[in-house]
Amino acid sequence: MTTPNTPFQILGESGIQRLCEDFYRIMDTRAEVRELRAMHAADLGPVTEKLAEYLTGWMGGPPRYAEKYGSVCLTEAHAPFHIGPEERDQWLWCMEQALAAGDADEELREMLRIPLQRIADAVRNRDQPSATKTNPNVIAAG
Repeated sequence: MTTPNTPFQILGESGIQRLCEDFYRIMDTRAEVRELRAMHAADLGPVTEKLAEYLTGWMGGPPRYAEKYGSVCLTEAHAPFHIGPEERDQWLWCMEQALAAGDADEELREMLRIPLQRIADAVRNRDQPSATKTNPNVIAAG
């Protein structure tokens, strides 16, 4: 038997879906991340699905997002939003909480820690937190 060596092999598509559901549930219910939540549409369903599709391919599985929407430039997709260190850290906190709540053991969380930090920092487009905290999430609504 082969030992799983990618996050996709460890979590599977259903585990990634649960991770994304946990991620947005945490974002939706925790006051600590209200600035991040304010960037999103009221209905988190579409963005949950898009994140799951993206992460499935990013974690070594089938390229669900690319098959459905084409390639994506994360920095361009997030350019309309004011993402500073505070918003980046809130995103990472939600993802860490979601990983801990689900099927991710410590080894997997450690495997993902630095790559997720790099992604979160790559979409940061401000040095300071935004003064405007209510950007509609065009990605989630689209």
